[in-house]
Amino acid sequence: MSKPLAVFLMGPTASGKTGVAVELVRRLPCAIVSVDSAMVFRGMDIGTAKPTPDVLAQAPHRLIDIVDPANAYSAAQFRTDALREMGSMAATGRVPLLVGGTGLYFRALERGLSPLPSANPAVRRGLSAEAERSGWPSLHARLAQVDRASAARIHPNDPQRIQRALEVFQLTGRPMSALFRERSERALPYRLLKVVLLPPDREELHARIAARFREMLKDGFVDEVAGLRARGDLHLGLPSMRAVGYRQVWLCLDGRYDTKTMTDKAVAATRQLAKRQMTWLKNETETGSVVPFSPNLVNNVLKLLERAFARD
Repeated sequence: MSKPLAVFLMGPTASGKTGVAVELVRRLPCAIVSVDSAMVFRGMDIGTAKPTPDVLAQAPHRLIDIVDPANAYSAAQFRTDALREMGSMAATGRVPLLVGGTGLYFRALERGLSPLPSANPAVRRGLSAEAERSGWPSLHARLAQVDRASAARIHPNDPQRIQRALEVFQLTGRPMSALFRERSERALPYRLLKVVLLPPDREELHARIAARFREMLKDGFVDEVAGLRARGDLHLGLPSMRAVGYRQVWLCLDGRYDTKTMTDKAVAATRQLAKRQMTWLKNETETGSVVPFSPNLVNNVLKLLERAFARD
């Protein structure tokens, strides 16, 4: 028997993925699985651009609001959870529609995972302390000495991934890039159709990112972060608080930034995220590319899906 169909709808932040996904659910027998490393956290709604309750009522999203922000959530956990949800959807005749911009999660799902060691709090504390003294670019330079391939794909200002790559090397004595080549998981048991929303004009995407952040502030983003900060068990070293925007607002609440500086830094961080996402997307293979921000966007995506759905 042929494999069931699954659709990856990928794109950089603020490219309109959620709107397209909701329209596809209205028109096709699809069900949505979120592929977003920030939307998994409960209580982080405004700053992650999580779909509103009205949108979720029309088009439920699996794998949002599943983790407390005090906890971590790994690509391995995502793969397990996503495969479970996809199986449930396929069993009822629906096509899993995986929507998001977290490249690591998409890769883990499609290609399987490498035999990487679990996180080690002591090693992470040591690396964080070293970063406090010398800065993350310095640790990135050290990473380049022991794992050139990982350093080449990780930005010098991406502390989470620098820390993880150095942690893996310290725990195993082997570069993380080498372990990635030893994936032992079986291939994804689905026939994949990958659609990418890829803006040809980065300036328009940048303008949308800035406008969206201003809307987040109007919608109460600062109050959202203030509530998280008041819990007492969260801090800026947690993966949840490294989500773009949250760190900058937190530091503003600490008095480190004024509102304008916070806004500028949050928008800049989001633009850097979009740049990394677009670099990843341009290297994705076997994709159909669609230009976002067009009145014909949904119809253009439907044209790409039409033949696959007819075959399914």
